[in-house]
Amino acid sequence: MDQGRREISCVILRAVTRLQHKISSASSIYREPATSTQARQSAGVVLAVVTVATLYFAKGILIPVALAGLLAFILTPLGGLLERARLGRTFSSLLVVFLAIGTAVGAGWTLAKQLTQVAEQLPDYQQNIFNKMEALRGTPTLALGKAANTLSEVRQRLSSPPDSKSVESTGEKARKKSAPKPPVPVQLVRTPSWPLDSLQSVVGFLLGAGLVFVFTVFMIIRREDLRNRFISLVGPGHLRAATEAMDDATARVSRYLRLQLLVNTCYGIVIGTLLHFIGLPGAFLWGVIAGILRFVPYLGAPLGGIGPVLLSVAIFPGWHATVFTLVLYVGVEVLVSQFIEPTLYGEHTGLSPVAVLLAAVFWTTLWGPLGLVMSTPLTACLLVLGRRVPRLAFLQKILGDEPALTPAAHFYQRMLAMDSQEAREVLEANLQNHSLEEVYESVLIPALELAEQDRHNSALDEFTERFLYENTREMVEEIYESRKHIDGGQNGAEAWETGAAKAAWRRTAPRLRAVSVPARDEADEIIGIMLTQMLQRAGYEADCVSRHTAEMLREVAALKPDMVCVSALPPYAISHARLLYRALHTQWPETKVIVGLWNFSGDLRLALNRMGMKDEGGILTSLSQVVQTVGLASEIAQHNEHANV
Repeated sequence: MDQGRREISCVILRAVTRLQHKISSASSIYREPATSTQARQSAGVVLAVVTVATLYFAKGILIPVALAGLLAFILTPLGGLLERARLGRTFSSLLVVFLAIGTAVGAGWTLAKQLTQVAEQLPDYQQNIFNKMEALRGTPTLALGKAANTLSEVRQRLSSPPDSKSVESTGEKARKKSAPKPPVPVQLVRTPSWPLDSLQSVVGFLLGAGLVFVFTVFMIIRREDLRNRFISLVGPGHLRAATEAMDDATARVSRYLRLQLLVNTCYGIVIGTLLHFIGLPGAFLWGVIAGILRFVPYLGAPLGGIGPVLLSVAIFPGWHATVFTLVLYVGVEVLVSQFIEPTLYGEHTGLSPVAVLLAAVFWTTLWGPLGLVMSTPLTACLLVLGRRVPRLAFLQKILGDEPALTPAAHFYQRMLAMDSQEAREVLEANLQNHSLEEVYESVLIPALELAEQDRHNSALDEFTERFLYENTREMVEEIYESRKHIDGGQNGAEAWETGAAKAAWRRTAPRLRAVSVPARDEADEIIGIMLTQMLQRAGYEADCVSRHTAEMLREVAALKPDMVCVSALPPYAISHARLLYRALHTQWPETKVIVGLWNFSGDLRLALNRMGMKDEGGILTSLSQVVQTVGLASEIAQHNEHANV
């Protein structure tokens, strides 16, 4: 007996040991993804820190390379034209780069010359500047001047001691004379810099310019080789993604840089020409400065107008020229930024305004003024990588101009924040470009699906849940009432050619009635209301049974429908939809019963088997499919009626 008990105990112990081993192995399997996720996140943080540090500490090499790359994007099309003229790739590349250098040197020399002339003329306008300052300040004879003097005298009287009129004694005067004088503050005077420092700066500038020249020529000549090397780094398994990323980046950045160069050049020419007619000295200088500063996002145009406006104040005796100069800069900038740029390349960069500002701050912090000028093109390259490389997809969400949230997620998020007004604005904004049925299917039904997921995961409290469903129901009813007189269907009036044809069809068509029955939750009932509205807009008789009704089947029987649609939002309402379908089919076997599994993306055959249906059209996934099915049933009934007659 004891031997049998010991054997049973050993068997139980071994079973428990095996069970513990399986549980521990399963837990280790489930812990592995979390550990790997943490490892990937840590590796990503380390990689980001290393990348930023490399960009900062290696900027002496990376800045010339980046400048050369941008210049290569701009000059490569011109080099290609010369190359097609049978000048040879090497000669064409050198010629294009030398032309660019000559243009830059000539413009710089002219700028320096005009800047010197303007600086030499400034002392001649000193008296004019003083006169305008006095005019702005006001003279004491004016009312404001008198008021200012009166306030100053009152402040002095209040701040003086009561015995200020008493005469100081001789001893006090002698004591003041014998008092030691305050020490003279020490001023640190910086010694002039050694000539070696200036020489080092000049050598550094020349070295950087030489690197830019060499890299630019090399990139233009060996552009195919550089492209192939980049593709080889991605790996043979990602050739398609690498090729698309390279082509997209090349086309996007090259087009953006060329158009920006063209627009800013024309901008500088227009500004310089108009300033010349105003009579401002150094008009060419200010035009070139305005064109160059426009490469700086958002801040370049205002900075380019400060100098001419201040110079007009100093030169001209009145204020008319200053007003003209200010209006000139504001008007040309508004014309270019609001009309010309959006037409040419506003939609080609794909960058959001916030991303442009953040990129400007980031690249300026790392690389200084040159980083500010190159911030937008470099960020556009990062955006292309985010679109093409899956691991860098976060760059597209951060930098791209696509909406951060889908309309459905935006609507649901505002409802979670108890902001029904902005949620209503989301619906109204989508209704401007889409039909009511499309807004229901693309915004409201997915939003209700998100709400159902959170509700079943216990992420919604009772108050938020009640607020969300009640306000959504009200919005559905209000939107339908406001658009009730607009011809409906799938795309406005496309369902009916004319209103007369619709009225004639209503008179001749049989009175087919459809009823929507919610499978389980309030979300199912709200979608049932949407379906009822769509059927009524299409000219059918439709009703929706409330889920709060104790005897839904009895109410369905009282309505005597020709077709019943079970409204179910998967995945949580499928089992209830199956039970309700079986009950309806059992009680009314001659009535067509369909199930609306809204936005269902699974296998419909498996869903049909689970429901116990044989008709392949028994499960529909959108409101439009149900409307089409009811329309088909109505046409069949109309045909049968005419055949019987």
